[in-house]
Amino acid sequence: MEKMGFDNERYLKLQSEQIRQRIAQFGGKLYLEFGGKLFDDYHASRVLPGFAPDSKIRMLQQLKTELEIVIVINAADIEKNKIRGDLGITYDEDVLRLIDTFREMELYVGSVVLTRYDGQAAADAFYKRLTKLGIRCYRHYSIAGYPSDVQQIVSDQGLGKNEYIETSRSLVVVTAPGPGSGKMATCLSQLYHDYKRGIRSGYAKFETFPVWNLPLKHPVNLAYEAATADLNDVNMIDPFHLEAYEKTAVNYNRDVEIFPVLNAMFEKILGKSPYCSPTDMGVNMAGYCIVDNAVCCEASRLEILRRYYSACISRLRGKGDDVEVEKLKLLMNQASVEPEQFPAVKAAMEKAAQTGAPAGAMVLPDGRLVTGKTSSTLGAAAAMLLNALKTLGDIDDSLDLISSSVLEPICELKTQYLKHKNPRLHTDEVLLALTISALTNPVAALAKEQLENLKGSVAHFSVIISDEDEHLLRRLGVNVSFEPQYETKRLYHK
Repeated sequence: MEKMGFDNERYLKLQSEQIRQRIAQFGGKLYLEFGGKLFDDYHASRVLPGFAPDSKIRMLQQLKTELEIVIVINAADIEKNKIRGDLGITYDEDVLRLIDTFREMELYVGSVVLTRYDGQAAADAFYKRLTKLGIRCYRHYSIAGYPSDVQQIVSDQGLGKNEYIETSRSLVVVTAPGPGSGKMATCLSQLYHDYKRGIRSGYAKFETFPVWNLPLKHPVNLAYEAATADLNDVNMIDPFHLEAYEKTAVNYNRDVEIFPVLNAMFEKILGKSPYCSPTDMGVNMAGYCIVDNAVCCEASRLEILRRYYSACISRLRGKGDDVEVEKLKLLMNQASVEPEQFPAVKAAMEKAAQTGAPAGAMVLPDGRLVTGKTSSTLGAAAAMLLNALKTLGDIDDSLDLISSSVLEPICELKTQYLKHKNPRLHTDEVLLALTISALTNPVAALAKEQLENLKGSVAHFSVIISDEDEHLLRRLGVNVSFEPQYETKRLYHK
């Protein structure tokens, strides 16, 4: 059983209560900017063991009778066909995906807003497409001097020229396919128009990281810096919070830097700012739900190491640079992270040294360690996966889950008919073979039943594994890392 460090049910309760308090604070109308991932927040679940990846959606479902969702998308991102790296789809297609997903969860999507609209042809086409689909759509425009020229922004020539979003519920969640979409500007625009119409409303941010009431150098907060190393975000003490309350709170540089401007906008729109600090703007009860600090610290240190390996691999592939890697080295030092501290890393490297070939190791949720080596028929990832299933099912290691009479013809198919140079099987191919074997082999059937018990495992490999292997392990809930080294010295790797 995986160790728990976070009380997810308490988090849902406290976070929902805080949002309702904010709605009441502003007279019954709140625009809530949602940062980060609404779905599948695996970073949070890795650094806060016990945090469910769907926690944010479950929390919103508790508020669904009061809730309306507004999705914003930058018109320039539509024009340049910006892609979501994790999904491989364009931002405009992701808007449609988000609408479908919200509707399936019985959450009301009120409208879509095209921000920074400047007559882009692709944005116009998307606007028409949405309208034909029966989705209300609005246009917000680029504002000269945003975000520094408060006088220009908070005027009829600034926020005032944006189309007013008609909303019908007390909680308006503003979300987007990705960063830089204009969520905050959309919220400010609504505050301005509401004020002009005599409607009381307010603004807040849904936050998870950094956790404001943990120390600045706590591993959970350092892991957030590691996750955003490519954006050059830096955690820092919130000076406005310290001055206002004489209490230390942690925020990050971009919110601290923009707060004086936001404060001035609030004062100009509302007459008086409701907030004394950027930390005040956030709704974040995560720090109150940590039930085992040691578990969260250990998980966060492993996440920092995982981010370091990922950055090294990006640099090797020409997609990253030395700056990001060096920052992650610094974070490793601050969090006292050494690769040898983690059993999967140590075991994988030792197995590779013993066999002279790529190897992998996995720490199961119950703490048991398994390894996998490269053979003539199986890659290291496939061998490790089968060994993990044997261990979870308490199956004798000497027993074959898949007979050689099944494996060898598949290898022959790959090389002779499909023209693959590598005959060894990937994890997905091995699972198909295991499924077939399970029809007649009770031991294979027992092993197959263990797949759901892999969730929360930690795996490491001595070389970069294939995309197929990495994606399949992640789908099984395994947290994967590998050394920044290719299996061969070839220039082309696929």
